[in-house]
Amino acid sequence: MRQDNAKSLIKWAVIIVVIGLLAFNSVYTINEQEAAVVTTFGIASPSTESGLHFKIPFIQQVTKVDTTIKGFPIGYDILSGSSIEDESLMITSDFNFVNVDFYVEYRVTDPVKALYASENYESILKTIAQSSIRAEIGSYDVDSVITTGKAEIQASIKDKITNHLETHDIGIQLINLTIQDAEPPTAQVLEAFMNVESAKQGAETAVNNANKYRNEQIPQAEAQVDQILKEAASQKEARINEAQGQAARFNALYDEYSKYPLITKQRMFYEAMENVLPDLKVIIDSTDSGVQKLLPLEPIIEAGQGQNESIINE
Repeated sequence: MRQDNAKSLIKWAVIIVVIGLLAFNSVYTINEQEAAVVTTFGIASPSTESGLHFKIPFIQQVTKVDTTIKGFPIGYDILSGSSIEDESLMITSDFNFVNVDFYVEYRVTDPVKALYASENYESILKTIAQSSIRAEIGSYDVDSVITTGKAEIQASIKDKITNHLETHDIGIQLINLTIQDAEPPTAQVLEAFMNVESAKQGAETAVNNANKYRNEQIPQAEAQVDQILKEAASQKEARINEAQGQAARFNALYDEYSKYPLITKQRMFYEAMENVLPDLKVIIDSTDSGVQKLLPLEPIIEAGQGQNESIINE
């Protein structure tokens, strides 16, 4: 009798344990920002709704996948901050070496592909990122990598990685890629680079000053040129008018000369003498004896004027 009771208790204990195991293996929970992959006879299906879910014990297997944003560094150790030269040391398009550190952020978008399309999706993403980074850094000069071109380089690398992920389709999405630091590999190279940068800034300052001086001088020179051209045009017009007047006067004299050559010659001679000796008042009296007398004109002219006035008064 006691043996039967013992067997009965053992039986019920086994039944309870089995039921407990079945109940435990038939329930699973999905938290927020988490997804699950349920495998039934080798066929995987995603389960993304958070909460309590049921499965068939020992037939269905559940694998949970974290869908939060994750990240990893390239070129440095995230704990110690020390540089990893095998990852960070790169060569630029102008054949200079530079250390560049990156931080890559990603998240799982398709848990089934993340688990079964690749053995280690983060390792694949890192390999793709390193390849894209080296290809892009190699197309820029060292100045752009260290100073002015960081934003453009980041955007271009991000596009390259995104295209690779779409091609491989491993169920993950690139969220962001950031250049943490970029500098020459050694202190001596850094010092030389800083000297080059200082020289470039000095050259830019000199060029800017030269451009400023040029911009100040060109308007002044143009104004002077304009003034000179106007003065030259005015002088040209005056010379032309004077020449035309002289030509007209010469033509008139020539017409008179053609009519009365002797009288015109004498008049021209007298006018020339008046110009040469403006203060000397003379009259030239030619006689038959061939002797010319220089007579004072002023007394004779004044006397003649007085006689004329007396005649008029009478």
